[in-house]
Amino acid sequence: MVTSLLLDILSIIMLLLAVFIAMMLVAAFRNRIIAEEIFLEALPEALEGFRILFISDIHRRRLPIKLLNPLKGKVDAVFLGGDLTEKGGSLNRLCDNMTLVAGLAPVYAVHGNHDYRANISLVDNIIRGSGAILLQDESITIEKNGSRLLLTGVDFPRKGGKKAYQPLTPLAAPDASLCRIILVHDPLWLSQQSEIPADLVLAGHTHGGQVVLPFVGHRHVDPFYQVYNAGHFVLPRKDGSKTEAKMLISRGFGTAHLPLRWGSPSEMHILTLRRGASRDTMAD
Repeated sequence: MVTSLLLDILSIIMLLLAVFIAMMLVAAFRNRIIAEEIFLEALPEALEGFRILFISDIHRRRLPIKLLNPLKGKVDAVFLGGDLTEKGGSLNRLCDNMTLVAGLAPVYAVHGNHDYRANISLVDNIIRGSGAILLQDESITIEKNGSRLLLTGVDFPRKGGKKAYQPLTPLAAPDASLCRIILVHDPLWLSQQSEIPADLVLAGHTHGGQVVLPFVGHRHVDPFYQVYNAGHFVLPRKDGSKTEAKMLISRGFGTAHLPLRWGSPSEMHILTLRRGASRDTMAD
């Protein structure tokens, strides 16, 4: 009798566990675009309404054609925040993903740590072959309506480690006065910066914890991620500027290690840049 009861309880536990895993699998493959406005004081009037499709941490996933194709002509640029693939990932899928986003708007990308674990030469050939601009510790100006925006791409250290980043190249006039966006894969880069010479920082890498369980929350080795995990942040620039820098850390579109998510849904972003200082938002 006791043995039968224990077996029944064990069966119920196994069933609940199977259901929970199935729910995490479903959550890992959901498609979601978050549309939001970001206010930047330094944004030129002519760039009011500039729209960016920001995607980070694609890993092995296929970007959704039906969801993204309608954005053609409706976004001004696509920013890819690294981990576009991973070791063992399909290069054909990477090619399809890059072809898709390159058909929407000009594409700008940076490396993530998982890109370097793949065949990086082939990965880079695919990225550049799509027409995308791969930024490796360099800046480029984006022009619209006669005004310019400065985009700086920070390359993930090929050997890893938060101290291996190359210093940002000092900007010469007139670029130093432009509204500047920094695209970096891992927000941990910030912990090594004495100042943030940008108006907006876009990052990914964290997956928002990917699996965030009740009462456990975000579990990270580095305490930095306990604060800078996912969502929106306002940061002091420390460069003499009276304005503050905004930062968005995306939960990313794909998953690392296991295709499971809980409490941290996958996401892509449509960011509409607005001129001004309002709607400052702290972390989610």
